[in-house]
Amino acid sequence: MHDLKQHLAARIDQGFTAQTAMLQALVRTPSDNPPGDCTPHAEATARLLEAMGLEVERHVTPAEVVAEAGMLSATNLIVRHRFGPGPTIALNAHGDVVPPGRGWSADPYGGEVREGWLYGRGAAVSKSDITTYACALAALKTLQTPLAGSVELHITYDEETGGATGPGWILGAGLSKPDYVLSAAFSYHVITAHNGCLHLELTLLGKSAHAAMPDTGVDAIEASVPLLQALYRYRDSLRERPSATLGISHPTLVVGLIEGGINTNVVGDRLTLRLDRRIVPEESPEAVETELRDLIQTVAAQLPGITIDVSRILLARPFVPVAGSERLAELVCREAGAVFGEPVTPIGVPLYTDARLYSEAGIPTVMYGAGPRTLLEANGHRADERVPLQDLRKATQVVANTLLELLKEGVEK
Repeated sequence: MHDLKQHLAARIDQGFTAQTAMLQALVRTPSDNPPGDCTPHAEATARLLEAMGLEVERHVTPAEVVAEAGMLSATNLIVRHRFGPGPTIALNAHGDVVPPGRGWSADPYGGEVREGWLYGRGAAVSKSDITTYACALAALKTLQTPLAGSVELHITYDEETGGATGPGWILGAGLSKPDYVLSAAFSYHVITAHNGCLHLELTLLGKSAHAAMPDTGVDAIEASVPLLQALYRYRDSLRERPSATLGISHPTLVVGLIEGGINTNVVGDRLTLRLDRRIVPEESPEAVETELRDLIQTVAAQLPGITIDVSRILLARPFVPVAGSERLAELVCREAGAVFGEPVTPIGVPLYTDARLYSEAGIPTVMYGAGPRTLLEANGHRADERVPLQDLRKATQVVANTLLELLKEGVEK
């Protein structure tokens, strides 16, 4: 097995210039979500994969599913390579990204390489792992040894909006039934759990009035003050609910958007806000939503003339391990530790990803891929997002070695 892994490492090294160029090409093709018009990026990615000799299936998500997710277009890519009868291992990375925002020192769509890091939106989250997984599979195909099983690449385009048009749709439509899943993440840990997320939209409705006669109206903007105070007191109380999952501290709440009013000289009759409540693995998403709705209605009852409508925008359940995940995590930790020369351990993370959708389907799933030690170091969802090229190379080798171990098992039985 040692000689086979040396062969994989050599092939990955030989192709690394091309792998870097592939990541630059993926970064240079925008795929911001929102607005979520991601089919052009999927087509560009498919052509790059086909140039590597991989056969690519293009699966267009139905328009009604795309619209419900608030997107404009989504095409999922599936690559399947069968080495022989045996388990199917799916590798999932997403090509959609959050908009770049301000504060960049480099072109967010430039793919600039500087001091060993490649910069650009999606460089770390997770266009890097499109290349990690594709190049690991390409290296594996060059082995002159029997292997038992299949490898699939699932390149999807709605991780930033919940996964319903990507992995959720792929699994629901029966397009894939993998036995194991690796999903995009960072190199120095194997992620076995993550938070869920609840997005609620709150609309406060009052009554408009001329600013010269404000007492004839009911000010929805003013009513938001006690509501926000109650929400922030609730946020502070969440610190008293520590998670038992290593890497996750406690639940959080953020009010991320506020919009309201008609004009400067009018009493505002409407104000809308959206909140983000992170759900730790130990919590029930249903109980969390009920708790928040009860809090909001308690405040509304104390605001004469005001009604508060509450709509759920998103509910992403926490990612928790299922049977078989522990063994998969141990294997990836072992292979990563051997390549990186230091212990690689399993942890949880406070964000949420598409990995949960595979786990909810009962599939042993762990998150592993290219990146530095933390999301903060990668500047994920911030200006100057970046990935260290040395870690990109090593993570590709870890993935290839993990696939080799899984696909060799069936031959050796």
